Parts: sequence; structure tokens; C-alpha cells
Amino acid sequence: MSFLYPLLLVAALLVTGAAVTAYIALQRRRSAALAAAGFADRQGRIRRHLPAVLLLLALPILLVGLARPQAEVAVPRISGTVLLAFDISNSMSATDVAPSRLVAAQDAATRFVEEQPDTVDVGVLAFGNQALLTQAPTDDHAAAVAAIKRVKPSGGTSLGQAILVSLGTITGKPVALPEEGSAPTTQDLGYWPSATIVVFSDGEETGGPDVQAAAELAAAAGVRIQTVGVGTAEGGTVEVDGFQLGTALDEKTLTAIAQTTGGTYHPAGNADALTEATGAIDLRLTTEKEPIELTAPFAAAALLLLTLGGLLSTRWHGRIV
Repeated sequence: MSFLYPLLLVAALLVTGAAVTAYIALQRRRSAALAAAGFADRQGRIRRHLPAVLLLLALPILLVGLARPQAEVAVPRISGTVLLAFDISNSMSATDVAPSRLVAAQDAATRFVEEQPDTVDVGVLAFGNQALLTQAPTDDHAAAVAAIKRVKPSGGTSLGQAILVSLGTITGKPVALPEEGSAPTTQDLGYWPSATIVVFSDGEETGGPDVQAAAELAAAAGVRIQTVGVGTAEGGTVEVDGFQLGTALDEKTLTAIAQTTGGTYHPAGNADALTEATGAIDLRLTTEKEPIELTAPFAAAALLLLTLGGLLSTRWHGRIV
């Protein structure tokens, strides 16, 4: 417990001490006066002293309340960092999710961001063959929404690169997997349990760093990955350089990524399901200590004691003091 005005505690001690001393002296003079007059004090000790004791107890409690006592209470809240990683490969222009996979993902992600409290920092990353951070994590959710609306489809898909760049953003240091054929290295990325990566993708991997190894690296850093599968198993077609290419949702890859990090895969075969999927994304619930002022409870306790003391004194002695 802390106090905004700790000097009042000294005042409370001095004033209470003076009041108790004065009461004891008063009772001694009263007893001496009764004895000198030849009268016996027929009042019981409880009736004689209880009202005054209650009034004297109220005094330090009231003064301590004036010192503005505060206590820290752990308050649960959703907080931390969320990176929204958008697959912008050519396959995301498929229309098996209307109006297209990418547009539907943008709309659902926008609603997701708008529903987050300002204790959640949101960043935006777009990935094709490479990954690019288009909005650093910020509590300015309008800036995050603007970044979401700017992404356009092009190129291939590297889920592994998306995870590595997301980890680099979260940890503040470059993150890469060891080159093929070289000895594995242990990267000290720290532990980031308040960070979550949300991947919007159809899961069709076309190259880049090993996605499973990247997911394991995220798990070791305490970063959870939630995946949202945008597309359908039946799939659709897209036109690339004059060729019609078939594309379908790869749920197996997206599920494996999420499960490796303790996250969840959310299927989204149409616009409504996509909205439901983003609504079901589980962010970290943390606790944060907040100061709670206790002046009111102290004042209430003092008022109760003053009331009881006054009522008993009036009933037993015909006066308050």
C-alpha cells in the first residue's frame, strides 16, 4: 500500500495520540472528582468507554483516508502485439471467396482491428515471395486499417519468410534460418508471450525458408501463430501471365503452423465464415497492476464508527461527547 500524502500519516499518529492522552486525563479527573465528592461510579466499564473508543478509532482511520491510500490490483486485460500477415500471392485473387480471397481477408481483418482495445498494438505485413512490413505495430488502429487496405496481389507465396520477418519485427532483430547444409544455430530471440501473429493465407506454399522450421522458431520464442485459411477446398482459377492456374486451400499446412506454436487454425470458406474466424481469434489475456485508491473505504469505515459511537453515547449518556 502507498500513500499520495504520506506526511498525513504522521499527523494522524500525533492527533490520535493527543486525543487518547486527553481522554485518559479526562477520565482520571472525572474519577478523582467523583471520589472526592463521595460518589461511586455506577456505570459499567463498557458503557463508560465504548462510545469514546469508537470515536477515537474513527479519528486515525479518517486521517489515514485523507492521506489517499492506494493499493495495486492485478486487472485482467487483452494486451500485447498482433502482427497481421497477408498472403498477397496471385492465388489470393481467386474468387472462390467473394469478391476475392484477398479482399474478403482485408474486410475481415479490418473489422478485427476495429474491435481491439487500444492496449493492443497492431502491425501489418504483406508477403509473397518476400515479406514486407507495411505498418509497424502501433496503437493507432486507423493507421493499421489503412495499411491493410493498401495490399495488392502479386507473386508467389513464402509462409516461412512471413514468419521470419514477423519474428524480426517482434524481437527487434533480424531472424533467419541456417542455410541448407550448414550446422544448426541457436538464436536467442528472447521470450515474447504477449505477441501473436495472425496469418491470412490460402496456404499454397511456392518456395522460401522451411515453414515448419520457422514455426518451431516462433514457438521457441513464445510467439503464437493463428492461421486463417482463406479459400475453399474446391478452389478456383486465376490468370497469371496469360495462363489459367488452378488454386485450392491447403488446410494441412496452415493447421501444422498453428499447432506447432500453440495457436489455432480457423477455416474461412466464405465471407461470413471469414468474419466468424477473425472473431474467434484468441489473443493473450494478461494481467496488469493498476493503482486503486482506497480513500472511500477508509472514509466509510470512519463514518460507520462515528455513527455507532455517537448513537451509543447519546443513548447511554444523553450526549455525544
